[in-house]
Amino acid sequence: MTAPVPGPVPGPPAPARHGWSDALFTVVAGLLAMGVVAALGLWAAGAPGLPDSAYPRVVAATVVTAVGGTVEMRGDAGGLVRTEGDLSVLPLSVTLAGALVIGAGFLRPLRHGAPTGGAGLAGWALRIAVLWVAALLGPAFAARQLFRISLGEGAARELTELFGISPEVGFTTDVPLTVLFGLLWLAGVFVLALLVARRAPLPGPAARLRAAAGPVAYAMVGLLLGSVGVGAVIGLVVAASRGHAADTFAVLLLGLPNLVWPVFTLGLGATWHGRVDGPFGLPVPRLLDQVLRGPDVSTLDLRTLAEYDGQVWWLVAVDAVLVLGAACVLAARSPARTPLWRLAAGMAVGLVLTVLMICLVCRISAHYGLSVLGIGSLGGDLAGELLLRPETWRALGLAALWGLVAGVAGGLLTEGTRRARARGGHGSGTGA
Repeated sequence: MTAPVPGPVPGPPAPARHGWSDALFTVVAGLLAMGVVAALGLWAAGAPGLPDSAYPRVVAATVVTAVGGTVEMRGDAGGLVRTEGDLSVLPLSVTLAGALVIGAGFLRPLRHGAPTGGAGLAGWALRIAVLWVAALLGPAFAARQLFRISLGEGAARELTELFGISPEVGFTTDVPLTVLFGLLWLAGVFVLALLVARRAPLPGPAARLRAAAGPVAYAMVGLLLGSVGVGAVIGLVVAASRGHAADTFAVLLLGLPNLVWPVFTLGLGATWHGRVDGPFGLPVPRLLDQVLRGPDVSTLDLRTLAEYDGQVWWLVAVDAVLVLGAACVLAARSPARTPLWRLAAGMAVGLVLTVLMICLVCRISAHYGLSVLGIGSLGGDLAGELLLRPETWRALGLAALWGLVAGVAGGLLTEGTRRARARGGHGSGTGA
């Protein structure tokens, strides 16, 4: 009886590729996600009704600003009419959508066994970066538009008709700065993705850095996403129960983190200053708009908000739950024998850096004015100011205090789990 001929021994699964086609898929998916979120948000805000079929170009401008690109306001009305203005705001819902999609695409082949090492990882990142620059040039060149404006009735209109001038206002893009900031944004997404994903292989020094900073980064990303999730749930409830659903969805799809993250810092005790004047408006509940819309710059903190609605003190309790949850995540992902003081220090540093990021990306500055023959601003719908800025050092000091307390509390709450891991020989933490 002949022995059966053994079949081929199955080898290990082929590693995931990370070539140009994979990089192209990652870039296209990320840019498409940003474009869809921006388009839906602007559609809910009524942008399809803009004149001169400007809606696609406004979508392009929103994508450009979402990655830190520069969109400049401009006017064209000859030498008799002067226009001036600036706009500094990030549509962070669009930013977040792109970061999540591109980060996931960047990590996918690394998590599935694609060969890396320092050179391989750099080559994979470079492929995405090259295609990202090429893709970003499209919206950067498309984001430019001029609108002809009406000066209404009165002396202003008579002057423009007398001299035959037709004022126009609009926006354009600084393409080189857009590419530069877009690359810096992409590099930040790469670094953060590698810090929070421990299954992605890294060369020795980078792996040691991730072992030290990764648990903090993971906890802070979870904190930020958790606060956005809470805000999204509240927004959906408001849209379903109080009407004005289109306005609410515009906020959710364009600037939910712009609202949620500063409110999170308010719950920590931070102070912001702001002003809303003219046609501009902040994507905020009516309570915040009431505080900010005044003749002077207003102070925005728990005390001033409580003068209008005492329920704002619940922000402190919500923040306590979010920060304590992040501290427990940090302790659970840290080596089992990490002492409490290190957990407290790591949580304090992480929360300080997180609040600093919020203070930098959530500040808003916008103003616009127009004058004829140099005679002041025409006012009305043609002038306005929008301002929101934090007291940064106060916010950072409070974040450090919250982080120290929460780090100790999180370590104590997870002490039993950490001891069990240490006895079981899993001192390096749990994988994810």
